[in-house]
Amino acid sequence: MTNKCTRLSGWWGTHRWEKINSHELYNSGHLYEAAVAHYRATGKRSLLDVAIRNADLVCQVFGPAEGQKHVPSGHPIVEMALAKLYKVTGNEQYLRTARYFVEETGRCTDGHAPSEYSQDHKPILQQDEIVGHAVRAGYLYSGVADVAALTGDTAYYHALSRIWENMAGRKLYITGGIGSRAQGEGFGPDYELHNHTAYCETCAAIANVYWNHRMFLATGNSKYYDVVERALYNGVLSGVSLSGDRFFYDNPLESMGQHERQAWFGCACCPGNITRFMASVPHYTYATQGNDVFVNLFVESQAGIPTTGNRLELHQATDYPWDGTVSLTVNPRKKQDFALRIRIPGWAKGRPVPTDLYHYIKTEDITFSLTVNGKAADYRMEDGYAVIRREWKKGDHVRLVLPMEVRRVQACPQVEDDRGKTAFERGPVVFCLEGTDQPDGKVFNKFIPEDAAVHAFYEPDLLQGVVCLHGTAKAIGRDGRIGDVPFKAVPYSVWNNRGAGLMAVWIPTSADAARPEPEPTIASKARTLMIQAPIQKDAPESAATETWAWGVNDQWEPKRSSDTSKPYHYWWLKRGTEETLAYEFDQPYDVSAVEVYWLDFDHYDGNFRVPASWKLYYKKGTAWEEVEAATPYTVDKDRYNRVDFKPVRTTGLKIAARLQDGKSGGILEWKVLPAR
Repeated sequence: MTNKCTRLSGWWGTHRWEKINSHELYNSGHLYEAAVAHYRATGKRSLLDVAIRNADLVCQVFGPAEGQKHVPSGHPIVEMALAKLYKVTGNEQYLRTARYFVEETGRCTDGHAPSEYSQDHKPILQQDEIVGHAVRAGYLYSGVADVAALTGDTAYYHALSRIWENMAGRKLYITGGIGSRAQGEGFGPDYELHNHTAYCETCAAIANVYWNHRMFLATGNSKYYDVVERALYNGVLSGVSLSGDRFFYDNPLESMGQHERQAWFGCACCPGNITRFMASVPHYTYATQGNDVFVNLFVESQAGIPTTGNRLELHQATDYPWDGTVSLTVNPRKKQDFALRIRIPGWAKGRPVPTDLYHYIKTEDITFSLTVNGKAADYRMEDGYAVIRREWKKGDHVRLVLPMEVRRVQACPQVEDDRGKTAFERGPVVFCLEGTDQPDGKVFNKFIPEDAAVHAFYEPDLLQGVVCLHGTAKAIGRDGRIGDVPFKAVPYSVWNNRGAGLMAVWIPTSADAARPEPEPTIASKARTLMIQAPIQKDAPESAATETWAWGVNDQWEPKRSSDTSKPYHYWWLKRGTEETLAYEFDQPYDVSAVEVYWLDFDHYDGNFRVPASWKLYYKKGTAWEEVEAATPYTVDKDRYNRVDFKPVRTTGLKIAARLQDGKSGGILEWKVLPAR
């Protein structure tokens, strides 16, 4: 196939295999995954044979030998795909090449520069922090786990455990999402878990399931399935609408209404990934080890499960996650002594996640009940599983009842954006407030005290049937008055199915963290535009293009120039150039000053710095004229930079910022002051 998209030629280069981040190996990996799935489902080799020919070429081109390309895969998935192909074909070269790609990470040979973006800044065995592109990370570590399992290399598991502890203990959202930043679609520093600007790509949540599932298979520890379940019921499901035809690329935990699912994307990885993942969910429900059977997910289902010396049917009846009762009927082909290992979720034992990143406010004992054939089960707890070992016969019945109280979650103090707030859970489901459910249509003006009563009700006619939370919140008015108002919370996974609107997962517990609806201003009512000068040098100014922008007039006050927790504007992939941002007012105004809060923070995908200089222009007729500034243009960090100028009556203002050489930049907030 020939790629003729010249717009992206800088990404994929001029010839095959030129650039490691070009997605060529990524696309090959998806081909192998599809081929293996098709072969296992149908027994047909039509697509498998195509994948084998491609894999043979990859094994020929890449490897440690002289004359082969010595580079990591760039955008991983080919590692776990080659491992799957090996398991189907038995061809050792596929496993060798998968291991090669894992070991090549961090070697930086063939002139390739090290990059956190692709997790190839260090060899895998030296890594201890999850960094870079979140999807790449999840896919890479899934492939490493596959290679470790198939080769018996325990050193890789030790490295994966260190990286996992960093992810689950410092960089995991309460929804199971990963990746806090739009820049690089990846991770920020430890405890950077912004809600409004959370990226949490849908594909990254799916990758988190892949990785944690493999860690469970390697260890038998249920803590990895606690993350699988959290991601599955929240971070993954939020990526697709209830109608199944609209998708989120990113999944924020807070919104002012600027987020809405789309029918498609220019980079359409998420819709296809959702499609293939949903079909694979049964694969995650059960597991076996010898004759023992693990029950990992609670799903209304019927399964035929082969074990080492037997085969059994499991019938599972449940309304989980709305109800905590799970009934299992065990039908082995023959009587046999084996262990049924039933996962007791971490949330049912008082821990929302298997680290100290989040905790429940109340820590009273939480109990579950487990019976076999109507009598209390004789079980022991092992690695998070209730292990029932006995001689099982056809018709044996197991009943598990999990506590489904509404729980309040707090983040550890290092998570700045969650301080003074709680999130609500019931079972594995995280809830949120949507403006459409509140009497006043607002979300951010509310707080819910820790002692407020909250009740759960199943509402069959809402959002195709969901449990909702009801209670009384307190709302702050613009005048500072506080009053009681009813509130309703819906599962986070189904938000934005009734149109764009306000939403928040983390809710203040006191007035200090709540935000009254601010009075509209000249800036907040303006339309924000990026103005791109015409490409041709002699073209008239009217030939400039205008693109809608977002984030500088939302009236959220920055804490510092590196505060990216709320919407902001940055000039993506622009460095050292002159960039503009304009306000188009709703009517003419007399104005005489502006205040600009510049963006300034570090990121491997581009350093954002205050500009070298800037100017301000006002709209005069159809042309832009520079204002007569009465005070200097400043570019200080961590404060508003104010410019006073001779009053003008205008329908718009424009900032022209000269970025520092080799640096990008942006604006957190831009205020416009009326003339006095």
